[in-house]
Amino acid sequence: MKAAVIVFPGSNCDRDLAVALEKAGADVEMVWHKDTALPKGIDLVAVPGGFSFGDYLRCGAIAANSPICGELKAHVERGGYALGICNGFQVLTETGLLPGALRRNAGLKYICKPIELQVEAADTAYTSGYEAGQVITVPIAHHDGNYYVDDAKLAELRAEGRIAFSYVNNPNGSVADIAGVVSRNRRVLGMMPHPERMAEPSHGGTDGKAMFTSLMSQMALA
Repeated sequence: MKAAVIVFPGSNCDRDLAVALEKAGADVEMVWHKDTALPKGIDLVAVPGGFSFGDYLRCGAIAANSPICGELKAHVERGGYALGICNGFQVLTETGLLPGALRRNAGLKYICKPIELQVEAADTAYTSGYEAGQVITVPIAHHDGNYYVDDAKLAELRAEGRIAFSYVNNPNGSVADIAGVVSRNRRVLGMMPHPERMAEPSHGGTDGKAMFTSLMSQMALA
Protein backbone atom coordinates (compact mmCIF):
# COMPACT_ATOMS: atom_id res chain seq x y z
CA MET A 1 0.00 0.00 0.00
CA LYS A 2 1.25 3.48 -0.88
CA ALA A 3 0.66 6.52 1.30
CA ALA A 4 1.42 10.20 0.82
CA VAL A 5 1.96 12.48 3.84
CA ILE A 6 1.36 16.13 2.97
CA VAL A 7 3.80 18.63 4.50
CA PHE A 8 2.84 22.27 5.08
CA PRO A 9 4.92 25.09 6.55
CA GLY A 10 4.36 24.53 10.27
CA SER A 11 3.60 20.81 10.13
CA ASN A 12 5.33 19.11 13.04
CA CYS A 13 3.84 15.61 13.13
CA ASP A 14 4.53 14.66 9.52
CA ARG A 15 7.54 12.44 10.33
CA ASP A 16 5.73 10.80 13.25
CA LEU A 17 2.83 9.94 10.96
CA ALA A 18 5.11 8.66 8.21
CA VAL A 19 6.93 6.38 10.67
CA ALA A 20 3.66 4.97 12.04
CA LEU A 21 2.47 4.21 8.50
CA GLU A 22 5.81 2.68 7.50
CA LYS A 23 5.88 0.42 10.57
CA ALA A 24 2.39 -0.76 9.60
CA GLY A 25 3.70 -1.74 6.18
CA ALA A 26 3.01 1.27 3.96
CA ASP A 27 5.35 2.67 1.32
CA VAL A 28 5.34 6.36 2.28
CA GLU A 29 6.22 9.48 0.28
CA MET A 30 6.34 12.99 1.68
CA VAL A 31 4.52 15.53 -0.51
CA TRP A 32 5.11 19.29 -0.30
CA HIS A 33 1.98 21.46 -0.16
CA LYS A 34 2.94 23.36 -3.33
CA ASP A 35 3.12 20.19 -5.41
CA THR A 36 0.35 19.99 -7.98
CA ALA A 37 0.13 16.20 -8.25
CA LEU A 38 0.18 13.22 -5.93
CA PRO A 39 2.61 10.38 -6.60
CA LYS A 40 1.17 7.70 -8.86
CA GLY A 41 -0.55 4.73 -7.27
CA ILE A 42 -1.34 6.44 -3.95
CA ASP A 43 -3.92 4.61 -1.82
CA LEU A 44 -3.95 6.90 1.22
CA VAL A 45 -3.35 10.62 1.65
CA ALA A 46 -2.47 11.54 5.24
CA VAL A 47 -2.65 15.11 6.53
CA PRO A 48 -0.57 15.50 9.72
CA GLY A 49 -0.83 17.59 12.83
CA GLY A 50 1.03 20.78 13.59
CA PHE A 51 0.32 24.46 13.01
CA SER A 52 0.14 24.91 9.25
CA PHE A 53 0.92 28.50 8.29
CA GLY A 54 1.10 29.38 11.99
CA ASP A 55 -2.65 28.79 12.42
CA TYR A 56 -3.36 32.24 11.00
CA LEU A 57 -6.97 32.92 10.01
CA ARG A 58 -8.90 29.76 10.99
CA CYS A 59 -6.75 26.73 11.71
CA GLY A 60 -6.27 24.81 8.46
CA ALA A 61 -7.91 27.48 6.29
CA ILE A 62 -4.75 28.57 4.45
CA ALA A 63 -3.49 25.00 4.10
CA ALA A 64 -6.83 23.95 2.60
CA ASN A 65 -6.13 26.33 -0.29
CA SER A 66 -2.66 24.96 -1.05
CA PRO A 67 -2.24 23.50 -4.57
CA ILE A 68 -1.98 19.90 -3.34
CA CYS A 69 -5.39 20.07 -1.66
CA GLY A 70 -7.05 20.12 -5.07
CA GLU A 71 -5.42 16.74 -5.66
CA LEU A 72 -6.46 15.59 -2.20
CA LYS A 73 -10.08 16.37 -3.01
CA ALA A 74 -9.85 14.61 -6.37
CA HIS A 75 -8.31 11.58 -4.65
CA VAL A 76 -11.22 11.41 -2.19
CA GLU A 77 -13.79 11.92 -4.93
CA ARG A 78 -12.29 8.89 -6.72
CA GLY A 79 -12.93 6.85 -3.59
CA GLY A 80 -9.42 7.10 -2.16
CA TYR A 81 -8.61 6.96 1.53
CA ALA A 82 -7.66 10.08 3.50
CA LEU A 83 -6.65 10.54 7.12
CA GLY A 84 -6.42 13.88 8.92
CA ILE A 85 -5.03 14.10 12.45
CA CYS A 86 -5.29 17.25 14.60
CA ASN A 87 -4.38 20.07 12.20
CA GLY A 88 -5.09 17.55 9.45
CA PHE A 89 -8.66 17.19 10.74
CA GLN A 90 -8.98 20.97 10.62
CA VAL A 91 -7.76 20.93 7.00
CA LEU A 92 -10.27 18.23 6.04
CA THR A 93 -13.16 20.28 7.44
CA GLU A 94 -11.89 23.43 5.71
CA THR A 95 -11.77 21.59 2.36
CA GLY A 96 -15.33 20.36 2.90
CA LEU A 97 -14.24 16.72 2.84
CA LEU A 98 -15.64 16.28 6.35
CA PRO A 99 -18.50 18.16 8.02
CA GLY A 100 -18.20 20.55 10.92
CA ALA A 101 -15.62 22.98 12.21
CA LEU A 102 -12.92 23.01 14.89
CA ARG A 103 -13.23 25.94 17.26
CA ARG A 104 -11.14 27.23 20.17
CA ASN A 105 -11.10 24.90 23.15
CA ALA A 106 -13.84 25.73 25.63
CA GLY A 107 -11.25 26.75 28.23
CA LEU A 108 -9.37 28.88 25.66
CA LYS A 109 -6.14 27.09 26.54
CA TYR A 110 -3.80 24.77 24.67
CA ILE A 111 -4.15 21.19 25.98
CA CYS A 112 -1.43 18.55 25.69
CA LYS A 113 -1.95 15.29 27.60
CA PRO A 114 -3.01 11.66 27.22
CA ILE A 115 -6.78 11.23 27.18
CA GLU A 116 -9.21 8.32 27.02
CA LEU A 117 -11.20 7.74 23.84
CA GLN A 118 -14.14 5.43 23.31
CA VAL A 119 -14.36 3.65 19.97
CA GLU A 120 -17.86 4.38 18.67
CA ALA A 121 -17.67 2.79 15.21
CA ALA A 122 -15.54 -0.31 14.70
CA ASP A 123 -16.73 -0.92 11.13
CA THR A 124 -14.32 1.38 9.29
CA ALA A 125 -10.93 0.59 7.79
CA TYR A 126 -9.38 2.80 10.47
CA THR A 127 -11.14 1.28 13.48
CA SER A 128 -11.62 -2.39 12.59
CA GLY A 129 -8.71 -3.30 14.86
CA TYR A 130 -10.76 -2.19 17.88
CA GLU A 131 -14.04 -3.28 19.45
CA ALA A 132 -17.03 -0.95 19.57
CA GLY A 133 -17.12 0.54 23.05
CA GLN A 134 -13.42 -0.14 23.67
CA VAL A 135 -11.62 2.59 25.61
CA ILE A 136 -8.10 3.49 24.47
CA THR A 137 -5.56 6.09 25.59
CA VAL A 138 -4.17 8.51 22.98
CA PRO A 139 -2.51 11.94 23.41
CA ILE A 140 -4.05 15.24 22.40
CA ALA A 141 -2.15 18.46 21.64
CA HIS A 142 -4.36 21.30 20.40
CA HIS A 143 -5.76 24.74 21.03
CA ASP A 144 -8.62 24.51 18.54
CA GLY A 145 -10.07 21.04 18.99
CA ASN A 146 -13.63 21.96 19.95
CA TYR A 147 -15.60 20.12 17.24
CA TYR A 148 -18.90 21.71 16.21
CA VAL A 149 -21.80 20.70 14.00
CA ASP A 150 -25.39 21.91 14.22
CA ASP A 151 -28.17 19.70 15.56
CA ALA A 152 -29.28 18.50 12.14
CA LYS A 153 -25.78 17.42 11.12
CA LEU A 154 -25.19 15.79 14.50
CA ALA A 155 -28.37 13.74 14.08
CA GLU A 156 -27.16 12.73 10.61
CA LEU A 157 -23.74 11.67 11.89
CA ARG A 158 -25.38 9.58 14.60
CA ALA A 159 -27.92 8.00 12.26
CA GLU A 160 -25.20 7.04 9.78
CA GLY A 161 -22.80 5.77 12.45
CA ARG A 162 -20.14 8.24 11.40
CA ILE A 163 -18.84 9.19 14.84
CA ALA A 164 -15.62 7.18 15.02
CA PHE A 165 -14.32 8.22 18.44
CA SER A 166 -15.67 10.13 21.42
CA TYR A 167 -13.94 11.57 24.47
CA VAL A 168 -14.55 9.77 27.77
CA ASN A 169 -13.91 13.04 29.60
CA ASN A 170 -14.39 15.84 27.09
CA PRO A 171 -11.30 18.10 27.32
CA ASN A 172 -12.27 20.82 24.85
CA GLY A 173 -16.06 21.24 24.71
CA SER A 174 -16.65 19.28 21.49
CA VAL A 175 -20.33 18.76 20.74
CA ALA A 176 -21.52 15.30 21.85
CA ASP A 177 -17.94 14.57 23.04
CA ILE A 178 -16.90 13.92 19.41
CA ALA A 179 -13.18 13.25 18.87
CA GLY A 180 -13.30 11.92 15.31
CA VAL A 181 -15.70 11.43 12.39
CA VAL A 182 -15.70 9.60 9.08
CA SER A 183 -17.07 10.44 5.66
CA ARG A 184 -20.22 8.87 4.23
CA ASN A 185 -18.24 6.23 2.38
CA ARG A 186 -16.17 5.68 5.57
CA ARG A 187 -12.88 6.15 3.70
CA VAL A 188 -12.02 9.56 5.17
CA LEU A 189 -11.30 9.93 8.88
CA GLY A 190 -10.60 13.12 10.77
CA MET A 191 -9.67 13.07 14.46
CA MET A 192 -8.06 15.47 16.92
CA PRO A 193 -6.11 12.96 19.09
CA HIS A 194 -2.74 11.64 17.87
CA PRO A 195 -2.65 7.83 17.43
CA GLU A 196 0.79 8.13 15.80
CA ARG A 197 2.12 9.30 19.17
CA MET A 198 0.95 6.11 20.87
CA ALA A 199 1.98 3.51 18.32
CA GLU A 200 5.03 1.82 19.84
CA PRO A 201 6.25 0.91 23.36
CA SER A 202 8.75 3.78 23.49
CA HIS A 203 5.80 6.17 23.32
CA GLY A 204 4.49 4.82 26.62
CA GLY A 205 1.72 2.78 25.04
CA THR A 206 0.54 1.19 21.80
CA ASP A 207 -3.20 1.94 21.73
CA GLY A 208 -2.81 3.88 18.47
CA LYS A 209 -1.02 1.08 16.62
CA ALA A 210 -4.16 -0.85 15.69
CA MET A 211 -5.41 2.08 13.64
CA PHE A 212 -2.47 1.86 11.25
CA THR A 213 -2.21 -1.93 11.06
CA SER A 214 -5.94 -2.39 10.48
CA LEU A 215 -5.95 0.39 7.90
CA MET A 216 -3.20 -1.31 5.89
CA SER A 217 -4.94 -4.69 5.99
CA GLN A 218 -8.36 -3.27 5.09
CA MET A 219 -6.99 -1.23 2.20
CA ALA A 220 -5.33 -4.38 0.86
CA LEU A 221 -8.76 -6.03 0.77
CA ALA A 222 -10.53 -3.06 -0.85
